[in-house]
Amino acid sequence: MELNVKLMDIANHDMAKELQKLLTGFPMLSEEDIQLIIDHSNIQHYKKGTILLKEGEVSKVCYSVLKGIVREFYVVEGDEKTTAFYTEGMPVNSFSSFTNESPSRHYLVCAEDCMLVVGTQSLEEEMCRRIPKLESIIRKEIERLTGEAQDDFASFITSSPEQRYLNLLETRPDLVNRVPQHQIASLLGITPESLSRIRKRIFSKKMVN
Repeated sequence: MELNVKLMDIANHDMAKELQKLLTGFPMLSEEDIQLIIDHSNIQHYKKGTILLKEGEVSKVCYSVLKGIVREFYVVEGDEKTTAFYTEGMPVNSFSSFTNESPSRHYLVCAEDCMLVVGTQSLEEEMCRRIPKLESIIRKEIERLTGEAQDDFASFITSSPEQRYLNLLETRPDLVNRVPQHQIASLLGITPESLSRIRKRIFSKKMVN
């Protein structure tokens, strides 16, 4: 029993350290603010393959990734169409479902073993009451993410498949080795065979240069 308690204490300490690293990215938060958030945070471990949200469900919680990858996908005529990967430091939310209490159109699933901060609307409101500046931080973060999503969509529409893959290698190189290639292909809007040809072409160019 004593060993189990010690192991649990170590695990809780490690989770708190990961959250602290994430929160220190917001310099407007004081050490006291950060500790208060940590003390009231719900950090959970999820096994690879855990479905966090299904199509048709109403999202009741939001997440932030401390460790691992969460994959977002839609099911179209029986096929999974990957639309996003959320990695360390990124928020995960079905915004329309969470905000409007409407059924989700997509799935969220753990693509690796994950350590996630789990949030609710009531907890967010409580923390904003305790830390008034938090409301402004959250609003600015949502604005930033919305802008990034718009830029990413514009880049996707105006780029060739090879340009999309090169951009992925430049901006998120970790994904290439962490998720299956057929999911990378789906994210890029191409077939696995097309991705294989693109990778060979890029490799050949590097060998020539």
